[in-house]
Amino acid sequence: MIPEPGDANRDITVTETFHLQTEDELSDKELKQVKADDQAIQTILLGLPEDIYAAVDSC
Repeated sequence: MIPEPGDANRDITVTETFHLQTEDELSDKELKQVKADDQAIQTILLGLPEDIYAAVDSC
């Protein structure tokens, strides 16, 4: 049976293994990689024309 939109009684399945990973759970190597990835993304975005950057930033 396909639930209808707005059906407050429908069951929602959530994978039991899903959880938000925090910085406390990351190893030092993983944390450094995340920070390097963030820096690379910023570098790429700063090189984009302003109108493209604004469109990406609004997502």
